[in-house]
Amino acid sequence: MEAETASNLIILVAEDDRGHFALVKKNLWRTCVDAEIIRFPDGQQLLEFLKSQSPSGETFVKGKYLLLLDIKMPGMNGIEVLSILRQDPGLKKMPVIMLTTTNNPQEVEHCYEIGCSFYVVKPSDYSSFMEAIEHLGHFLSLTCIEFPILDPALVFHTAR
Repeated sequence: MEAETASNLIILVAEDDRGHFALVKKNLWRTCVDAEIIRFPDGQQLLEFLKSQSPSGETFVKGKYLLLLDIKMPGMNGIEVLSILRQDPGLKKMPVIMLTTTNNPQEVEHCYEIGCSFYVVKPSDYSSFMEAIEHLGHFLSLTCIEFPILDPALVFHTAR
């Protein structure tokens, strides 16, 4: 099987803020991430889509999907979505990058404990937000998009 590249990728973005989504999409494309990008305004719609793509619990094609997941969404929040994904045999290896304004250290650690691949804080300042997404886009365009699910015991923490 050929190696997956960003051009084979579909980026799913669970984000209730249309403006944040537009900025994410624009900056990912500006940084040469050649991927289809699909928005879901809440966790429930995302899960419905994923279940429709994997009828009868089949495993997803490795490297096909990457999820950018906000924590604060109406209805089902990102933590609940991540927990459900990690319990589903067909979805548990899908890379999930938390992309959220929440920078609470306990929240970050909790997301890693339940299985996020990476955690990126969305800065509240517009130019810093654009820069953070640009860095994420460069990272995605340079990788093969096969992120491990990190063991929380292996995650390095800064001194408190």
